[in-house]
Amino acid sequence: MTASDAERLLPPKLKELLDTLAWLTDPQERYAFLIELADGFRPVPPEVATPPYPRENLVPHCESQAYVWAIEEPEQHTFRYYFAVENPQGLSAKAFAKILDDTCSGAPAWQVTHLPDDLPQRIFGPRLSMGRTMGLEGMLAMVREPARRHLAACAVCQKALKETVSAS
Repeated sequence: MTASDAERLLPPKLKELLDTLAWLTDPQERYAFLIELADGFRPVPPEVATPPYPRENLVPHCESQAYVWAIEEPEQHTFRYYFAVENPQGLSAKAFAKILDDTCSGAPAWQVTHLPDDLPQRIFGPRLSMGRTMGLEGMLAMVREPARRHLAACAVCQKALKETVSAS
């Protein structure tokens, strides 16, 4: 699969965001954009979860104590993602949570399974600390995993993925 094929498998809103970030070559402009996203972060609503949050939703290795919930919408073959970030200084975690919610909630599960491993670096740049990288990669894994389980069990999603790949 070529890089352009992989790009076609991404949720369209994520591809659009990555295209926008590609234009932000000045690190200060990129940081300002990401801080603005972090400011728009809204924590998990109380009807989904309230503190103390369950440990099974805790992102491993995340310094910001982030949590992820994936609520399946089976008829649409999608998930709705919710996040909590306990560390008020966790701007990277908040920005990434906002990005994942905005671009993956409501996207077909088969698209979410194709989120690239290097997504944190593509969004935040190559200078991420190891601690931040591990936490953001943990958030990414917790978003992708339920979508992967759904894809493995869903003939409709497997067919849609196959048709998309075949069209390239």
